Parts: sequence; C-alpha cells; structure tokens
Amino acid sequence: MSTWLAQHLAALRDALRRLAAAPLNSLLSLLVIGVALTLPTAGWLAIDNLRHLTGDTPGVQQISIFLSLDAGKREVADIEARLKDARAGKWRYVPREEALKRLQSSEGMAEIIASLPRNPLPDAYVVTPSDAQPEALERLAKTFSSWPKVTHVQLDSAWVKRFDALLRLGRLVIILLAILFAGALVTITFNTIRLQILAQAAEIEVAKLIGATDTYIQRPLHYFGMLQGALGGLCAAILVGGGFYLLTPPVAELAQLYGTSFTLQGLSAVDITALTAIGGALGWLGAKISVLTHLRRFA
Repeated sequence: MSTWLAQHLAALRDALRRLAAAPLNSLLSLLVIGVALTLPTAGWLAIDNLRHLTGDTPGVQQISIFLSLDAGKREVADIEARLKDARAGKWRYVPREEALKRLQSSEGMAEIIASLPRNPLPDAYVVTPSDAQPEALERLAKTFSSWPKVTHVQLDSAWVKRFDALLRLGRLVIILLAILFAGALVTITFNTIRLQILAQAAEIEVAKLIGATDTYIQRPLHYFGMLQGALGGLCAAILVGGGFYLLTPPVAELAQLYGTSFTLQGLSAVDITALTAIGGALGWLGAKISVLTHLRRFA
C-alpha cells in the first residue's frame, strides 16, 4: 500500500512540475478550459435564477379563488379549512371590502365605484402553490373549482405552460452547449498531452529500455490532464463568480423597480466542487485518450 501511494505521490509531483515548467502555457490553457466551462455553467445558473425569480415574484404563479356573492362567514371558514387540508401552499384571504378599496384607488375608477348601488366584488383567496409545475397547478385549479360556493378559479395555465416550455428549451440548449464544450475541453487536454509526449520522447524511450511499465509512464500524464482540468474548473468558478458579483447590484436595482426583491444566486460550495470534479474528469479523459493514442509508437 505504501509503495502504491508513493508511486502516485511521485506521479502527482511530476505533473505539478510539468505545469510549473511552462507557467505561461499552463495559464493560457487554464483560461481556455475555464472559458469553455464558464459558458454552460453561467447559462445553467441564469436559467435557475430565472425560475427562482418567477417563483418569488407575486402574481406570477398564483391561483385566485372567487367565492359567490352570497357566501357568508361560514362558507369562508369552510374554504380556509379545505385549503389547510389540501396543503396547497400559502394563501391570503382578500375580503370583498378590501378588493373594492383597491379597485377604487385605481386611477379613473373612484367615480365608477361610487355610482354602483352595492359592492359587486366577491370574497377571494389568493393561493401561491408550493408546486409550480403546470400539471400540478391545473390539478389544484380543478380541485378548487369543485368546492362549494366557489364560482370562479383564475389560473393563467397557458402562460405557465409557455414559460415552463421556454425553460425546458433553455435547459436543453445549455446541455447541448455543455456537451460541445466538454468535447472541446477533452480536445485541448488531448493536444496538450500529445505535446508533452513529443517533447519527452527521448526520456520515454530511455525509461522503456530500462524496464519502466506503461502504467508508470502514463500515470504522470494522467495526473497532468486531471490537474489541468480541475484547475480549469476552478478558473471557471472564479469567472462565473466574478460575473455574477458584477451583475448582482444592477439586477437587484431592476427587480426593485418592478416592486420585488431579488438577488442573483451564484455558485455554492457544492457547485464549485462539482465543477472542479467535472473539469478534472474531462481532463483525465483527454489525457487517457491521448496517452493510448500516442504512446503506441514507443511499444
């Protein structure tokens, strides 16, 4: 076990030495890998933030339950009890007097409301569902419609479906971009390892002559590719974090102008770890393919 660990530590030191031997080339490679990982990562975060924004913005995904005009306190209490049992999410009771005052405060409506003989508005409940999927919203709306003294349930399900379809399309585009840039990252590592092999051809031939195994020769190159990819993932995390840091104040100001509070959610520690691991895995894959392809000449 100690021999195996010592061999891997020696290979890791060799990989670090190769990275440090050409700092400018290593830095440029890391930047290229970082940019390749930045674009899909930023796109995925943007879509995730957009979903959170719409979920936190009042009125975007809500169901309005309008009671009949003859509904009394008993019927109102019955609807509230049904909402508690259904556990549909958060809700807010809007009595008809409050709704009339809001309508009356609207521009040009005061005189019209004053001319009415009685309040034409019903009591209502505004429900913010915990599950914002279009199918779940439609099921809830259908359930609410079957309750007694409920005359109308308002849900813009068509808008929700269009928005959900748009988000799914965006995710698909991001996945395709991620696959494309993952291929680019593997290609970059492939070429870097190929140059390493060509530059050290004489050293590899001598090592083969004195009995070095293929695993011994390949191991430092595998670590080199993995380290390069992992550091490129960290570089991508820094680029994404910096971009979101610069965008957070103007986005918060724009959200405030629309009457809501919203802060961009950047990469978490788990996201950074995952991005680093993905970069390292793709770097190792590129190194593995390059080693298997170009070390055949030394067989």
